Amino acid sequence: MSTGSTAARPQLIYLVYGAATYHQEAAFSIASALAGLRETPGEALDIQVFTDNAAPYRDLPVRVRPLDESTRQAWIAPHGYHFRAKHVVMQQVLQESELALLIDTDTFFHCSPLELFRRVQPGTLLCNAFGMCYGANKESGLYQSLAGLLQKRKLADDQMPLLNSGVIGLHRADADVLDRSIALMDELHPLANGAYTLEEFCLSVAAYRTKQVRECPDLIHHYWSRKQLFRAKIKAWLDKHGAAPTSTVALDETRLVTATLPRPPALQRLAYKIVTLALPGHQRQFMREILYGCYRHTNEFDQACAPVWWEKARENAEGRLKKPLNSHQLERWFNHPVIRLVLGQRRKAIYLHLIETKAD
Repeated sequence: MSTGSTAARPQLIYLVYGAATYHQEAAFSIASALAGLRETPGEALDIQVFTDNAAPYRDLPVRVRPLDESTRQAWIAPHGYHFRAKHVVMQQVLQESELALLIDTDTFFHCSPLELFRRVQPGTLLCNAFGMCYGANKESGLYQSLAGLLQKRKLADDQMPLLNSGVIGLHRADADVLDRSIALMDELHPLANGAYTLEEFCLSVAAYRTKQVRECPDLIHHYWSRKQLFRAKIKAWLDKHGAAPTSTVALDETRLVTATLPRPPALQRLAYKIVTLALPGHQRQFMREILYGCYRHTNEFDQACAPVWWEKARENAEGRLKKPLNSHQLERWFNHPVIRLVLGQRRKAIYLHLIETKAD
């Protein structure tokens, strides 16, 4: 894949274990990186995957680093906090290489991954994006439980920016930020009341005033929101190209998996809103979202999201009703004369899909 010293080449790192969905995300993210690399010919990087399952990566030009359960447990000790492993992996790679970037699996590249590495200068931490300042939400659990302690020790204040750690990029000389973040995770975990975001919070504290922090949301898409829609796009790409993920066609078509939510155009959404006015009030939003999934997209990977819209319609309706939708209720809703007319032959297939997925 490249020539020269491994230690001198940038290292793009993935940490992937557990459910097949995460491996699917990682495989597509890697393919999108390879597609982007074609924009920077003559430049090289290495891709490493720390994983409990090598099979999804056998057709990709990556170095698989086997991750057994005992090692993973050591990395997440002493509190079993699984995001701690991200910082341990980065520590390990930076002992071997000069420049490393760890990226979450739920990402894909808009450009060559080398563009991200260009933002990682000495003294710099590259993250995915800046969030709000720490003091912007004084009602948050991490503020309520930790602000006083951190302010007393002059580690953080209300102006500290909160970082999204979907990307962590560092030079070896700046690995000390990982030492501090891990120490903070170990110390603060018992006080943080199980906060899911403790890892990126501790990275924010560790980098505050000690590193220049840069972000890269213009270079990658991190689909932490609306995840099921993007997973549907990615699965459709893998179903089509999984047997040859590095072929020219496969790499070209990573660009068809876009960051755009696959919604109907505004005029079509307005038409759906008008049509559903004939329904009882508690059914209108449900059927609008069902119709979103019925819109025929020209992009085949957007079209693959149809079942997700239907499942989300049911989930949202159950949230509004504060109770599950049973099969009899769904049948009545789908038998409304307006819906029978609008959905036509699709009506039965959508109903059966919702019944079957609910049973799963």
